[in-house]
Amino acid sequence: MKSIPFHRGQMAALVACAFPALALANHVPKNIETVVVSGGRPTTLPTQIPTTIEGITGEQVEDRINATDSEDALKYFPSLNVRKRYIGDYDHAVLASRASGTGNSARSLVYADGIQLSNLLGNGATFTPRWGMVAPEEIERVDVLYGPFSAAYPGGSVGAVVDYQTRMPDKLEAHVKLSAFSQRFKLYATDDRYSGWQGSASVGDRQGAWSWWIDVSRLDNAGQPITFANKLVSTGVTSNAGVPVTGAIADRNPANKAWLIIGAAGQTDTVQDHAKVKLAYDISPVLRASYTLGWWGNDSVRNAQSYLKMGSGPQDQTPAVINIDGRRYDVKASDLAPSVASLSHLMQGFSLKRHARAEWDWEVAASKYDYREDRVRTPTVLAATGPGTITDMAGSGWTTLALKGIWRPNAAHVVETGVQSDSAHLRTRVSASGDWIGGAPASIVSRFNGDTGLQSVYAQDTWRFAPQWKTTLGARIERWSAFGGELANASSTVQFGERLETSVSPKAALSFAAARDWTLKASLGRAVRNPTVAELFQGSIVDNAIVNSDPLLRAEKSWTGEFSAERVRNDGVLRATVFAERTRDALYSQPLTATVNTVQNIGRIRTNGLELAYQADDVLVSGLSLSSSVTYADSIITENRALPASVGKRQPRVPAWRANLLATYHTGQHWTTSFGARYSGRQYSALDNSDVHGDTYMGVSDYLVTDVRVRYRMNRNWSASVGIDNLGNAKYWAFHPYPQRTLIAEVRWDL
Repeated sequence: MKSIPFHRGQMAALVACAFPALALANHVPKNIETVVVSGGRPTTLPTQIPTTIEGITGEQVEDRINATDSEDALKYFPSLNVRKRYIGDYDHAVLASRASGTGNSARSLVYADGIQLSNLLGNGATFTPRWGMVAPEEIERVDVLYGPFSAAYPGGSVGAVVDYQTRMPDKLEAHVKLSAFSQRFKLYATDDRYSGWQGSASVGDRQGAWSWWIDVSRLDNAGQPITFANKLVSTGVTSNAGVPVTGAIADRNPANKAWLIIGAAGQTDTVQDHAKVKLAYDISPVLRASYTLGWWGNDSVRNAQSYLKMGSGPQDQTPAVINIDGRRYDVKASDLAPSVASLSHLMQGFSLKRHARAEWDWEVAASKYDYREDRVRTPTVLAATGPGTITDMAGSGWTTLALKGIWRPNAAHVVETGVQSDSAHLRTRVSASGDWIGGAPASIVSRFNGDTGLQSVYAQDTWRFAPQWKTTLGARIERWSAFGGELANASSTVQFGERLETSVSPKAALSFAAARDWTLKASLGRAVRNPTVAELFQGSIVDNAIVNSDPLLRAEKSWTGEFSAERVRNDGVLRATVFAERTRDALYSQPLTATVNTVQNIGRIRTNGLELAYQADDVLVSGLSLSSSVTYADSIITENRALPASVGKRQPRVPAWRANLLATYHTGQHWTTSFGARYSGRQYSALDNSDVHGDTYMGVSDYLVTDVRVRYRMNRNWSASVGIDNLGNAKYWAFHPYPQRTLIAEVRWDL
């Protein structure tokens, strides 16, 4: 492979000394002028733009990180956090960035080989990127662009753009990996061990103009309980009615009010299969056609366990009315509801690319992500069998089409242009069933459909107009539409009108080589994040009218800027970045009435912050590598007519402090030992920050988590590793409990 120049950036060594208890980061920084990474596939991010881009290679992920899912590659990046609740978490692993929390999934973009993995059907915990479409073993490299500074990406890039490049061989290669993991989980009245395994195999080759790659994997894991049935003590009615029970656990909720934990739920047994075929044909030395076909399937069961004990009678049936210490409480089916899910998703991508690095290059790319099957079954009664509901999202998905061009009039000048079309279509049907486990759908309970489209044209011009100066100027024009909105229940159907809006997002960046080792960079960009289908159309109908949906939601509009000072030397890279973001009409779920929440616009949110990053090899002693970062963010709601109590409060899920550290020590050619640490300060989920008690179910706590990994390379073909995530067995929360101490062991064979 050719040597490929990369943009560099990372955090501060003095941070590691000044904050030894904090966490810091692993990744491979990159600077286009000074660092050359040889071999492997290049990032598709616009590295010519003088702004912050961080990255890590697949070899480093394998060598240094306990990676059971593809999102684990991001574990030690500056300012990033993925809320992964258990190994194989397929519906809540949201990516957070500098000024966006883990409730804002639509404020970041994730791609794999140019194919969109971000689920922009909605915004929130259940609309996570489709991480399962990338297996950790097929990663060639991962790069992250911080902020909306490239005109090539739509408004979801306001937080970050993540670019996965997966393997494509130059010669015959094959890989097999087997992993096992286990955690002892103790919380409330749950005390159990949850274990699983993972296996993957891949093979690829290049023969003349053809190259191909096949990858398959299976994950079978039992996660810990993630929800807990509860009753506020204040809601209990003084009475002798109900079945007397014991076993409830006294606790306090996030608002610091007394409540009783009566059971655990959401304990997920998941079996996930992944298969991918990639083909490439070199039509000429400079023209390549590529096709990717990916499939991901998931069969999972979420179990529930009551903590309640009754004096007599069957103990496996929770009464509908209980009595605890002379207070009567009603128990609903939803309090301890199990569920069964069956999902089958298909992804396809095609590209035709000229890559001569001559005066003109171009690319045509198209992709489609399809929910072929997506059913979740839940009961509506407190019984092992009986009636329930079936939520079916088959037919949902998204498509992308892009035509991109690059013009290089001379060595100091690069012009990029493009035309893009993105569409998203959401189909959700909730039906009643006489048998929630295996019955067919019967009468409709609710239905909502909707589509959005985004047609875009962009251009950006990168120009080295003097030996020490480089600038990028660009703009993106977008035409957004929403149509086909429909909301229905058993007796009524309401349809929404079509919407069309146009926006312009300018971008600018400038760099100055102040000295041989120092570079100064400044970037400014506007991003318009349009409402998703679920934010616009999902709601409820009462008396033939919609009560909690607003199809006239305004788009989020953000101006983001950063200024960086970066020092690059043979002994490492040090970067300091000041960043700021001003967002108008942020989209958040807020109280509409005392009992109903819906998505509404927040007037203004202001975020100011500082990010320090440092990366170096052979630190102190030969063989020791250090990657570290620390981030301070002051993110405040400054205007919100819908909820005045939130003004002056912190933006949800954006902590004041975050930090990461990864120290890796290579002993000879065979042994690698890594120590990682991840820190997050106090966070809030409520807009008015009324959730003052974070160390409980539904709370968001601070945490300091450490990880270790030891890898032994026996020879060029065989390697084995043992690692522990959450070495100190910290108990910490982001609404749901994170995993406790988890042992991970794996063996790998490479040809």
